[in-house]
Amino acid sequence: MGCKELLALATAIGLILFAAAGFGAQNDAGPAAVYPQTLYEFSPVLDGAEVAHEFVVQNKGTATLNIERVKTG
Repeated sequence: MGCKELLALATAIGLILFAAAGFGAQNDAGPAAVYPQTLYEFSPVLDGAEVAHEFVVQNKGTATLNIERVKTG
């Protein structure tokens, strides 16, 4: 293998390793909401009965997470 081929191979390997290192890396600057539970199904209740369930929202980011709106399904 000649010098040019070896240099091209080394460059290709370097580019692949550089791309692989960046793959899956996430930008940690800012909030990152994580919802361990996104669905809850209540057992049957009588009509008009009040039911409640708390959903946990975790901030895995580095900045403050502001929750501005919440909507039910």
